[in-house]
Amino acid sequence: MRHISPLVAAAAVLFCCCTKKAKDYDATGTFEATEVMVYAEQSGTLLYCGVGEGDNIAIGQEIALVDTTQMALKIREAVAAKAVWKSQKPDMAKQMAATREQLAKAQREQRRYQELVADGAAPSKMLDDARAQVQVLQRQLDAQQSTLAHTAQTLDKQMASTDVQVSQLRDQMAKCHVKAPMSGVVLEKYVERGEFVSTGKPLLKIADVDNMTLRAYVTSAQLQKVKVGQKVKVFANYGNDNRKEYDGRVTWISSRAEFTPKTIVTDDERADLVYAVKIAIKNDGYAKIGMYGEIRF
Repeated sequence: MRHISPLVAAAAVLFCCCTKKAKDYDATGTFEATEVMVYAEQSGTLLYCGVGEGDNIAIGQEIALVDTTQMALKIREAVAAKAVWKSQKPDMAKQMAATREQLAKAQREQRRYQELVADGAAPSKMLDDARAQVQVLQRQLDAQQSTLAHTAQTLDKQMASTDVQVSQLRDQMAKCHVKAPMSGVVLEKYVERGEFVSTGKPLLKIADVDNMTLRAYVTSAQLQKVKVGQKVKVFANYGNDNRKEYDGRVTWISSRAEFTPKTIVTDDERADLVYAVKIAIKNDGYAKIGMYGEIRF
């Protein structure tokens, strides 16, 4: 039997180990997704919350409803108040008609006395009295018009204020219909139907898992090889050498160095300072939030 030298055997084992450990990636990190917390914008009893954890929702989809009874009643009250203000608004033409008729009659009398005085058929005092009567009626008409216009203006402002109040109430009622701010998956649900929620209380947490981001760290030496917009290869690491490949694009590079996070393995173990980068991928459902990933530039 042919014997193998121990030195040769050791070299072969070392070569195999080194080959096995050779990295085919440049940096590692974890997958992230844009997460949004949905809050209650109005206080009241939660009539329903029609989604659960893991459900896919579309942007603008109604996902919960807070009781709107009191707001609906306030709207009816405000609309009724506007009707009252409107009924009190004066009809200026009708209310001034009598005074206008008196003024027109006095003006006709004034013209008639002017002719009589000119012909010497009437004393000038009668013309002076007619002129005074016209002036008195004209002042009365002006005062009446000013008063009615002020009353109408005040009522118009009150009705406008009521319209604003109704608009505010309708806006508050619309906010009782909680709608999804973006498309995604419900990560966490914090409330159930029948609970009383107050303004600002968190209802759900939503994440956009269709568009994931791998946050990784590169050394100063690697930084010169990376630029925003660059296309790279991204691998979702499932462990035991199981990976799934994605096409990625660098969307952000930190402008500030930081110390290497303990959970991150960089290309240069001795580097103390690294730069964070973000790589966007289009997820097919297999990449998960918090999963480890690898990058090859």
